[in-house]
Formats: sequence, structure tokens, C-alpha cells
Amino acid sequence: MTVAAILTNKGPEVVSARPDQTLETAAKLMTERRIGSVLVREGDEVIGILSERDIVRALAAQGAAALGMSVSSAMTREVVFGHPADTVDRVLGLMTERRIRHLPVKDGGRLIGLVSIGDVVKKRIEDVEQEAEGLRAFVHGAG
Repeated sequence: MTVAAILTNKGPEVVSARPDQTLETAAKLMTERRIGSVLVREGDEVIGILSERDIVRALAAQGAAALGMSVSSAMTREVVFGHPADTVDRVLGLMTERRIRHLPVKDGGRLIGLVSIGDVVKKRIEDVEQEAEGLRAFVHGAG
């Protein structure tokens, strides 16, 4: 029931973009990888996150010219991080409260992965199904 369990199944890969890349390049990368966000990095440092929402906001404000803008001009600079020990319920609450769908995960200051709202909901559903199965087995065994 923790972020660490999600990352064990998902793996540690995090797709990143450079701040000087264009929104068009980032959008193509996100489309090719079938993901909804990329971390924006300078070397090993995370300086932002660019999501589909950020790209849509830029397009709404600038029109098609937004595709030539830099990733750094549209990214969200205030990145919220999770920790591997965070529970699924805590992460769901954080994502709901902050209205975010992607949460990079750090352990000891080192980036170790990224979870999406889909990853978290999938894990929560799996946990509920296991709990229900356990209860069914208990009821059938007690009867």
C-alpha cells in the first residue's frame, strides 16, 4: 500500500525534457511514450514538470505559436515530490488537494521514479480487491 510497491511494479524510469526544448518536441515525446508529463531537468536537478495541462494552457494563450516556446516557459516550477514510504491513500489525498496527476518520487534527495494518478488508483483498486477476496475467504471458511 505504498508508493514503493507501485514503483516496484512500474519501474524507476522517468522521462525528462530539457528546459530549452520546445513544447512541440516535448509534446511529441509525451505522445510517443504515451505519458501525460515529463520532468524538466538541468543535469540531475529537477527544475520543473511539464504536463499536458501546461501545454494546453500555453496553446490557449498563444495559439499555435506556443509550440515554438521553450519548455521552461510553460512548465510548472513548484514540483511536489512523494516519498517511497507514502501510503496510497496519502498520495491520493495529496494529488487531489494539489490538483496534480503526476508525482515524482525522491528517496534521500535522489529521484527514484514517478507515479501517475492512474498508477495510484490502479494500486488502490488492487488493494480493495485483495481485501474483498480475503473477506470472502474468511466468510466461506467460517461458515
